[in-house]
Amino acid sequence: MYFFKKNILLLIIFLVFAYIKVKGQKTKWNNLLDNNDLSEFIQLNGKADFTLKDGVLIGTSKLNTPNSFLATKSKYSDFILEFDVLIDNDLNSGVQFRSQSIKNYLNGRVHGYQCEIETSPRRWAGGIYDEARRGWLYPLSRNKIGQKAFINGNWNKYRIEAIGNSIRTFVNGVETANLFDDMTKEGFIAFQVHGISKPEQEGKQVRWKNIRILISDLEKNQMLASNKAPHISYIDGNLTHEEKRLGFRMLWDGKTTKGWRGAKKSMFPEKGWIIKDGILTVEASDGKESRNGGDIITIESFRNFELSVDFLLSPGANSGIKYFVKPELNKGKGSSIGLEFQILDDEKHPDYNLGKNGNRSVGSLYDLIRAENRTTGARGKNFKGVGQWNNARIIVNGGKVEHWLNHVKVVEFDRFSQTFEALVEKSKYEIWEQFGRWPEGVILLQDHGDKVSFKNIKIREF
Repeated sequence: MYFFKKNILLLIIFLVFAYIKVKGQKTKWNNLLDNNDLSEFIQLNGKADFTLKDGVLIGTSKLNTPNSFLATKSKYSDFILEFDVLIDNDLNSGVQFRSQSIKNYLNGRVHGYQCEIETSPRRWAGGIYDEARRGWLYPLSRNKIGQKAFINGNWNKYRIEAIGNSIRTFVNGVETANLFDDMTKEGFIAFQVHGISKPEQEGKQVRWKNIRILISDLEKNQMLASNKAPHISYIDGNLTHEEKRLGFRMLWDGKTTKGWRGAKKSMFPEKGWIIKDGILTVEASDGKESRNGGDIITIESFRNFELSVDFLLSPGANSGIKYFVKPELNKGKGSSIGLEFQILDDEKHPDYNLGKNGNRSVGSLYDLIRAENRTTGARGKNFKGVGQWNNARIIVNGGKVEHWLNHVKVVEFDRFSQTFEALVEKSKYEIWEQFGRWPEGVILLQDHGDKVSFKNIKIREF
């Protein structure tokens, strides 16, 4: 009995100490400025000044030099990064992650993901920019709560969680970006001082402190914010778990013609359209509208929906994404009738100048409403350019319709309003009774005789 009690006592003591040990274990964060020097960093590209004083990293802007980056010598793949930042007004900055500097890419220019730090009226601090590569991946134009997180003139606490294809950012505990992307898996972290062009900006500073990184136990240390940032995915050919949860489905499977047919045919066109590597391409045919393979349409009809389509324009090309289409209305030459998200090379295609006040430009409601940036304080339409993949997003909910170009709203209207009716009466669509007000219609990809490619066609219905 004595030995039994003794063994029980030893077991209890062992379990207590084991519990205390586990309970006392702390998540192991590493301080990137642990040695209070910059020996583990290297400066790239520009010549702005970086100094370290009392644990605070200070970047000072300088005229006539490009973007300057203080980069870690170490590379990181999956991690959680935290830092506090204070930036002078009218200065731009950011923190690069999973980034690279390669001699055979733009002669060593730093490129890759950047978490934005800015003080401009557009309020995109905490968004994700792809430096020297694809431009804005996650502007905050879709995240009104996130736009309010950054406080000018104050220290702001940032957090970046890069785990697999998921990239989330937080500013002062508010989720600012919720991105899925798989282009780059690993790279350095770098602190940026943006190039400046105005003499009054010289000498302005951005300061970072409390810079720490976590590279293990990431999932259990993910942040739960009070808000949920809108989900944006750049994963080709597949829906993310979040997209499925939101009700999205692939409208084109990326491999076959299933679900689509010619607008004036019972089957998919025998020529004029190519399917390859998850990309659907309409071939060039001297700019002749619907004269080669012809337009293609969905077999299903839609009422209230959110449609997302990635498109790539060849130089000088013209095309469109139409919705609320009634293909039976036009059996002759030309395209089928419906509302149209214009796809156009604004600089080279003559159709740009044939409308009124730019209402035939890329992103416009063709021939009716000009596309323009409707995000307060933002610049331009956020078009990535010809030869680059762009995203068209069309939302229809009852009479309310929105066009988004690369996640920036460029058109909004009420198709049942008197304003819309007046626009139609002054356009070429006036001959079609109740144009744009039909309760449902098919979705159309246009053959306008120019080479244009489409991918990641997905939809959810309300």
